[in-house]
Amino acid sequence: MGLYDRDYARNTQTSNGLERIDYETREEESINVITDINAFVKTTYSYFAASLLAGTAGAYAGMQAAATIKSFYWPLVILEIALIFGLHFVRNKPGINAVVLFAFTFISGLTLTPLLSNIMNMPGGAGIITNAFLMTSVSFGALTMIAMNSKKDFTMMGKMLFIGLIVMIVGGVVNIFLGSPILQLVLAGAGAMLFSFFILYDTQNIIKGAYDSPVSAAASLYLDFLNLFVSLLQILGIFGGKEE
Repeated sequence: MGLYDRDYARNTQTSNGLERIDYETREEESINVITDINAFVKTTYSYFAASLLAGTAGAYAGMQAAATIKSFYWPLVILEIALIFGLHFVRNKPGINAVVLFAFTFISGLTLTPLLSNIMNMPGGAGIITNAFLMTSVSFGALTMIAMNSKKDFTMMGKMLFIGLIVMIVGGVVNIFLGSPILQLVLAGAGAMLFSFFILYDTQNIIKGAYDSPVSAAASLYLDFLNLFVSLLQILGIFGGKEE
């Protein structure tokens, strides 16, 4: 019995030792995953900040050559779309993906020229643009904090947001022919709400590791910010035009 007891004790110690090693391994793996996610998020927001600078530079350059930009507006829009699709194919190619990202964001700034020019021609136009940018920045920051700290899973909204985006695109195309200020206001208001939810959706996807490239993640955040800014700019511009 004594030998049996000693063997049992030794086996128990061995089992406990293996469990301890397994626990420590899992704990170390969890720490590594968290570290990787934090690094990914940090890199993503660095690219996002740089994208905003590139977009701002494009908008500034466009305003300096507004007449020329208006003449080449649709080719620039086509180039912008081509770059965002191209980014998908080079997202995991270091160096090239950053070049394509910043080229896209710069061109997106250029294509804002017609809207910015129209706003600038209104009384207090510079103030409208400034207010729209500040509102967008504050909203983006607040929504980011909500997405990062909320227990609610916003990543489940993907299908609903996609449908909403399609409806917005169709409505925008229809209003090109109608030119209705009322429909434009409705679309701008709906766009502000839609892209606010997109910020929640994309932010949680980023922190949960749904993206395989920080460049793609940064491009998604930039598009959310840009479209929210455009929506708010249109709303303020419409009301500013009524006061004229």
